[in-house]
Parts: sequence; structure tokens; C-alpha cells
Amino acid sequence: MSKNYIPRKDAYFDDWFKFLSQYVTLKCSGSPPEWDHIPQAARTRLTTAYADWFTAYSKTFGPRTEVDTLAKNEAKTAAIAVIRPFVNQYLRFPPVTNEDRLAMGIPTRDPNPSPVKIPDRGPSFSIVQMGPGMLGIIYRDGEKGRKGSKPKGVVAVRVYYGVFDEPVTDQERLPGSQKATKCGHITRFRESDRGKRAYFACKWEIGKEDGESPWSEIQSEIIP
Repeated sequence: MSKNYIPRKDAYFDDWFKFLSQYVTLKCSGSPPEWDHIPQAARTRLTTAYADWFTAYSKTFGPRTEVDTLAKNEAKTAAIAVIRPFVNQYLRFPPVTNEDRLAMGIPTRDPNPSPVKIPDRGPSFSIVQMGPGMLGIIYRDGEKGRKGSKPKGVVAVRVYYGVFDEPVTDQERLPGSQKATKCGHITRFRESDRGKRAYFACKWEIGKEDGESPWSEIQSEIIP
């Protein structure tokens, strides 16, 4: 199931959101309730968000004005701002089962995830001048990989960098570090560094617990 689990079309969103809030209410009812970990205030925020959404949505069923459509769109945005943190905090596996999550139309979680394999080499990358005082990192998985490609399980690229007067051959000497989650990552330098040479090396970043890959080769470029 896609991580982007919230339906985009209004009719599907309404059906899904209504069922989600009813499902949560049912599971939190009874003596004792099946779910007792969700505070009443959080449940109220969810049901109120649905009521506010439906009120605005229902005004667009027939002839509508631009104001009606705008109010509906704003109510949907507000509802999603309630739904996502609610799902992330209270509908986690466990205690909510994968069967429950599947019934509610939200992504299931693997109870025994396979360990992520750490890549045996660092990223391939190139450096491009992006503008005054800015250098961009274009990374890929392997020399022939497509722009922005990453090995399975990799969440980001850790970019290490520094400005030196002499060539650098040891990655451990690079003092700066940035996490790059988007390809075309920009590193900004001080005005006084313009015209100097910046050195870069990268690692694949797996996660806090899983670590990083080996180093890439060092590359350099003049700061524009």
C-alpha cells in the first residue's frame, strides 16, 4: 500500500475519512474498550475534523460558488493536518494490528522487517556551480545510475565538505556535514570563500541505527 494513503478525490476522501473516524470510535467504545491508548481529546479532534470537512464538502454538492469551493479545499487541508499526526501517533503497529490498518485503508507495517543491507560503496556524484557562493551535488547509484537514484533502504546522502587551500586526500578531514534528501542538494558558502576550492565526499545514509556506507571518492570545484 502506498504511503500516500489519503484519497485525493473528494468523494473517496469523504468515504474513507468517515469510515476511519467511525472505526476508531468503535474500537475505543465498550467496557473495556479494545483500544484504550487513544485519549478522548485526540478522538474528538478527529471526529470534529470530519464534521468540519463534511459541512464544507456538502455545500458543493449542487450549484456552488468559488467561496464554497475554497472553503471545501481549506477544510480538506485542515482535516489532513489532523489525520496524519493522529495516524502516526495512535494507529501505529503495535498496538493497532496490521488487519486493523488494512481495514482503515492505511499502510501496514512489517512486524519482522528484513535488515537493510548497507551498500558496499559510496555514492557517485558530480558538482555543479549553482550561483554565487553555491555548489550543487548531483548524486546517483553507480556511474550509470539515473540522477537521484539510491540503493534500496537508503534514506539520504550525507554530504561532507570543506574549503582548503591545498588538495585534500583524506575524507575524514572534511569538517562540514549536511543531510541531502533531494538530488541537486545545494551547499552555500560564505562570500569570503568565493573563488576558493571546495572539496566534497559523500556516504549513503541508511538510518540512525543502521549507519552509513563507505566513503565516495573526493571531488572538488571552485566556489562561484
